[in-house]
Parts: sequence; C-alpha cells; structure tokens
Amino acid sequence: MSLALKLARQGRDGVKANPMVGCVVVKDDQIIAKGYHKTFGEAHAEINALEQINHRANGTTLYVTLEPCSHQGKTPPCAQAIINACVQRVVIATLDPNPLVSGQGLALLEAANIQVNVGLLENEALMLNRGFIKRMQTGLPFVTCKIAMSLDGKTAMASGESQWITGEAARTDVQHLRAKHQALMTGSGTILSDNPSMTVRLDASTVSPLRVVIDSRQQITDKTLNIFSDDAPTLILDPNNGKTLENGKLDLTDALKQLGDQGINTVLLEAGPNLIGAMVESHLIDEFIIYTAPILMGSHANSMATLALSAMADKIQLQLSDIRMVGDDIRITANIKT
Repeated sequence: MSLALKLARQGRDGVKANPMVGCVVVKDDQIIAKGYHKTFGEAHAEINALEQINHRANGTTLYVTLEPCSHQGKTPPCAQAIINACVQRVVIATLDPNPLVSGQGLALLEAANIQVNVGLLENEALMLNRGFIKRMQTGLPFVTCKIAMSLDGKTAMASGESQWITGEAARTDVQHLRAKHQALMTGSGTILSDNPSMTVRLDASTVSPLRVVIDSRQQITDKTLNIFSDDAPTLILDPNNGKTLENGKLDLTDALKQLGDQGINTVLLEAGPNLIGAMVESHLIDEFIIYTAPILMGSHANSMATLALSAMADKIQLQLSDIRMVGDDIRITANIKT
C-alpha cells in the first residue's frame, strides 16, 4: 500500500478534479503489476495495473488507495473490472466520499465473494486526497493560506514594500507549494500594489495553476497587469459573477463554491491581511503554511491578518502539525483549533 500511495502522487498534475489513486497487484508475495491514475477522463489506477497482466488476476491481492468506482463515468466501473479479472482479495486504504461510489464499490466486490479489507494506511490516503474529499463532502476546495512574515508577525512595511522578507530557499519552497495546488487566490489590493505574476517558476514543464483574484470593488481593469499573462488562466471574481454581501464585499464562501463547481480541489491563498482576515472570520482556511524570517520589521509594518480582536478570550488558537527549517527561515504548518 505504501508503494500504491507513492504511485498515486505521480498523477497530481494530470488528474485535475479526480482523486490521485495508486494500485499494486501481488501474487505469491511478488508484485506483478502496478499503476496509477494518470490523466483526467482516462483509465483509472486499477485498469492501468490490470492491463499489465492482460486482466488475468486469478489468486492475486490488489492493493488500491481509494475504493474502486462502481459507476459508469468517463470510464467503465473499476470494481466490475476487478471482478472480471478474478482478483481474490482487495485491500483498500479508504472509501470514496463521492456519493456516486461511497461504499457501493465495496458492496459490489463483496457480492462477488471477493475478500475485502479497508483501512490500511488510511490516514495517509486521506491526507493525499484531502482536497477531493473536502469538495465531495462540502462542495468547497481545501484552502491553504501561505504567509511570509517577520519574527514579529509582519508581512509588509507600511508603504507596502515586502520584497524580500524570507530567503531564497523559502521562496523556492513556495514555488513547489504552488505547483501542488490547482488554484492560487489573492485579492485585488495585492495585484495593484505588487503586480505579481502568480505563476510557478520552476522548470518549463511545470504547469501553473488557475489564478483567482477577489475583486469586490472591480478595480482590476488594466489588462497589461502580470496577472493577465499567457503563463496561466485567470479568473477575476467580482460583483458581475459573484454573490455580494450587504457590506459590498464578495461572499467568499460563494467564491470558493464556484471553484469547487469547476472541479478545483485545492486552493493556495496568497493575499494581504484584509483578505486573509476575512477568510479566517468566514472559517474558510483549512491550513496555514507560515514562513517566518529571523528579522524584525517594527510596529508600523502591516500584520499578517486584519482581525479585530480586543480581548484574550477572542484569541484564535492554532494547532501546529509541522515545524522545520527552510534555509534560514522557519516553515510552520498549522490549522485553527476547533
């Protein structure tokens, strides 16, 4: 199963709205076939593995990271292909939250008298497809908020100057972080003050995610801004195509729902303190990745988030899940305690 999870990650760039899935077929304690879901709309992991043995799997155990599908979608049902190949036993890391599957693949296999075990390395499988799982359960993508700040919690000088707070190693790490997401989100204020490209700057083969700009006041009109470069598609969400609240701001839940409806599983938020604060207040951030530089920027600099908290009782507590050094900077992964 560990190998199947490793294989599944290879499909990150190709599966788009679909989950990443890996599969390994074993007979007499020997791996005889392996595969993963490579491309959206094409063969799933189980089919890619079974094709290597001409769909002849008598006496085998098939390990798969997600419950085999049981419905006809863009491809035929994998559960039926497993039955037809005469697989003896199926080990599933976790069940599929997609309501079109959700236990039905398991039931189909068991009805065919195939031995099925569920839960091997389940936590790892859930982490692998946490964006897909959240979208299936809520209609919203998994949102990670990336912040680069000083040791005293500042993200820009009062003038707006912010290049560069962190070192080169951290900035390279951010490029890899961007590449793991389907969409990058920011606000119109960041676009107007920094004119960022919001692309992945790694090797030429790396595909940049969809760029999403929250523009409540319809300020983004200059088509020469870097956000409109040909390097990646761009979606401007403003009152013309988004739901507006009574305060005139865009409904951020609705904005994320629009992305979920497009099959976006994962969003990386890179924004100024106002949008980050609004996302926190709306309970829309699932995870923080905070790069902290060993510098002090002083009391006049801008804080990481605009949050009008006045009492200790109002404090927002984070739960840390990982702390590591990236060059001279500290990378902290955390989520808001519920």
